[in-house]
Amino acid sequence: MNYDLMQGRASYPSLKGRHVFVTGGGSGIGRSIVEHFADQGARVSFVDINAEASAAVVAGCVARGNEAPEFTPLDLRDVETLEAHVADLGMRRGPITVLVNNAGSDDRHTLGSVTRDYFDDRIAVNLRHQLFAAKAVAPQMKATGGGSIINFTSITWVEGDGDCVAYVTSKAAVHGMTRALARELGPHSIRVNSIAPGWVMTERQVSLWLNAAGERQISERQTLPGRLYPPDIARMALWLGADDSRMCSKQNFVVDAGWI
Repeated sequence: MNYDLMQGRASYPSLKGRHVFVTGGGSGIGRSIVEHFADQGARVSFVDINAEASAAVVAGCVARGNEAPEFTPLDLRDVETLEAHVADLGMRRGPITVLVNNAGSDDRHTLGSVTRDYFDDRIAVNLRHQLFAAKAVAPQMKATGGGSIINFTSITWVEGDGDCVAYVTSKAAVHGMTRALARELGPHSIRVNSIAPGWVMTERQVSLWLNAAGERQISERQTLPGRLYPPDIARMALWLGADDSRMCSKQNFVVDAGWI
């Protein structure tokens, strides 16, 4: 799928040289976020569980003439390793001043199929690592006089989607976590916001769930015509990472073509 919509985008001089850490940067929205920040001249580090896809992201950034992002394979359910990795990145590549908590998984499931272990795993995959990543970068941001934390939630918790209750629960919690972190970290000039994407046409979404009924639903629910693609979300992340949004915190930015 070709969703390279990167022409004509804004330029953010404040991002040049800034150390940006992205979780789940190997595919979908995360891949586009890595690419967009790299195109702005940022120093990008990212983690993902898919090494092959991530290597292709790095190669693509280099092919466009950008500094190679640093990729490290990491399972974000291992928060101790995550925290250690963030500390190591800060020492080797300079303090992280933009954190993009993008990684997550919206696997479908019914209430009857949810076990305790499955629920705990969904919380670990979609919520817990965001908190611990924020905890890990906070000292680096404080030491440099501020920063931006961007958490990913979803419009599904507002909608109350009924085919992935554990995912919806975790994404609702991200919203509350974002507001609490913004209050705690604000005195240190650390901004904390969330992005709530709508139905974004990633390769995963199209291959697993987009069908004729889904196409009709998108056309009926969105107030804007057309389809959402990863660059539409990445551009919001750029703005939130840049100094242009310096007085925005504790907010949820919805990019859903007017769905909710």
